[in-house]
Amino acid sequence: MTITTIGLDADDTLWHNGRFFELTQARFTALLADHADGADLAGRLLAAERRNLGHYGFGVKGFVLSMIETALEVTEGRVPGAVIAEIMAAGREMLEHPVDLLPGVQSTVTHLAGRYRLVLITKGDLLDQERKLAQSGLGDLFHAVEIVSAKTPAVYARVFARHGAGPERALMAGNAMASDVVAPILAGAWGVHVPHGPEWPIEAADPPPGADRFRRLPRLSDLPALLDRIDTRAAVP
Repeated sequence: MTITTIGLDADDTLWHNGRFFELTQARFTALLADHADGADLAGRLLAAERRNLGHYGFGVKGFVLSMIETALEVTEGRVPGAVIAEIMAAGREMLEHPVDLLPGVQSTVTHLAGRYRLVLITKGDLLDQERKLAQSGLGDLFHAVEIVSAKTPAVYARVFARHGAGPERALMAGNAMASDVVAPILAGAWGVHVPHGPEWPIEAADPPPGADRFRRLPRLSDLPALLDRIDTRAAVP
């Protein structure tokens, strides 16, 4: 069965994103150096992010609120107002960073758009994701854009049914193993892992055992060749 619909993740699949979180976390660590060492602070921040995902979702705003919560925790409520202001300023800077496409993305997405139905499937702050897509210059290449609160197998099943012939004829590619690879595979689609930068622990996962529809590529520009191989295999009686 040939693939007709391609789902693509946005952050750290099409453009740089994680490095801005890393820079902001380093700034956060420096601000609170008198109250906690880097490793302890990182662990507490990650724990806060895990707790808050269900309340704030993914994205910069949730990250900023988790930093503020962690600052209050490690200072026992005595964090100076100036530090809170610095954290909020850092968050605003993250929301204003220009979009920088990853190597080969423009040509790859353009090529895929001529052969498949492309759907951008991303999670995070609605306004921020819309801003980045608009600045990327890629928006007109996508048949549809889905900004979701979570990427679950049920979400993928609905998206690929809405914008194609169902998950069985769809492929999802992205850098996050849990949400861009495992979830679509569990929905019945192909899942292609395209790693980029350090893996966020919350997205860490192993591919489903024996998953025939799992692939890993070093870069997104290798996706058209993989699709050619998959389509050729599907065409063999």
